[in-house]
Amino acid sequence: MKERFKTIVLAILITASLFQSYFLIYRLPGSYSVVTSESNYIKTENMGQEQRIENLIFPDHMVIHMGEDRHTLFYPESTFYQLIYSRLAGRSFGEFQRQSVSSENWNELKKENPGIELSFDGGMPVALLQRVMQLGSDPLFEAETINKIWIYTDSDDKARALFFSSQGDVVYEAADVDLTVQDIKQHVDFGAGWTPYRLTSEGYYLPEEALEMVQVELGTQQYTVEQMQRSLFFDPSMTRNIQEKDGSEIYTDSKRSLQVNFNQRWISYNDPAAVQASEGDRTKDTLAAIDFVNQHGAFNGTSRMEIDSDGDSTEVHLFPYYESYPVLDLPEYGYEHMRLEVQKELVSTYERSLLYLDEAEEISKEMVQLPFGEELAEQIKAAAGDQQVIRLNPAYQPVVSESGMKLVPVWEITLASGQVSTIPSS
Repeated sequence: MKERFKTIVLAILITASLFQSYFLIYRLPGSYSVVTSESNYIKTENMGQEQRIENLIFPDHMVIHMGEDRHTLFYPESTFYQLIYSRLAGRSFGEFQRQSVSSENWNELKKENPGIELSFDGGMPVALLQRVMQLGSDPLFEAETINKIWIYTDSDDKARALFFSSQGDVVYEAADVDLTVQDIKQHVDFGAGWTPYRLTSEGYYLPEEALEMVQVELGTQQYTVEQMQRSLFFDPSMTRNIQEKDGSEIYTDSKRSLQVNFNQRWISYNDPAAVQASEGDRTKDTLAAIDFVNQHGAFNGTSRMEIDSDGDSTEVHLFPYYESYPVLDLPEYGYEHMRLEVQKELVSTYERSLLYLDEAEEISKEMVQLPFGEELAEQIKAAAGDQQVIRLNPAYQPVVSESGMKLVPVWEITLASGQVSTIPSS
């Protein structure tokens, strides 16, 4: 009888303790709970598709040099681009030897020697390139950022692989190349019969025949401010709203802030607590940025990554693509690429458009031709004025339509000053 009484008392004490714990965790006003109820904490929504960083690292274009000053270009998503890139990614490169970029006339070598050139606009850190290509370990090389890879056969019928630093002064040659001359020639042969390009004296490629692109009108979707609040704040109910004079709105929990502007189509999230004074690791920062996007909004469609680092912080830019070509920004409509600033693996700034293209809703579609040859050369000259042209790339200019967004094919011209202008289709 006494043992049974003890058991009952013990059960009562345990029940009272559990009730008291529940009351302390969930009911005390103003307390910050170790465990929060579902009514107070709303989990991040699955707004888009998560992406592995390997899917965001790829060349913006591929040049096939066929010798005798014959060239063609392949772009992402095209069959031969994917075939060649996947094959090169499976081969190894090592034993890097450093030399001055001024040691050779590279443009002349490109005209004479068959090979494949991969362009990484903006540059890609070697430590991240190693996630998609088999590059040997070398401390000096791994500290570099590469904007161009050129794999070719020289006059001695030898396979060579060069990696150009984004700084513009150094090139690294791989003494150990897991490719034969026949491998390279087979890849080069894929370029026969495609749009011919001429290598200009300024270093960009001018098409000598019309480039055909799809002009498409797509529907658009838009995330709501409430979705972004739930995604970015641990407890959205604790945020307050501030109206700005320029019409934008700011949501803050006293630590972080979310600014919404451009008619609520653009957001800028800031976390001052993430700002660090010491030097970071750009590879780790970049990985942290992609993890952050995956957790807070994720991706819609294909994106290509570019990285800019000043040592103290890392800027990660994520550019949207439609099929093989990039979609340009339309800032006056609040449609721009994603940008993150990261310091010591913590995201301090996250900017993105709430608008995104709905590729499943295809409203209209037609083939158009971009200008070429001397006509294009004259248009480029007029657009550039007295400035040097750095790059010429096909792209899509978004134009707002009644039903969504029209993607208009254009030539994108990048000048030495960084200024960008466009030439539309005929």
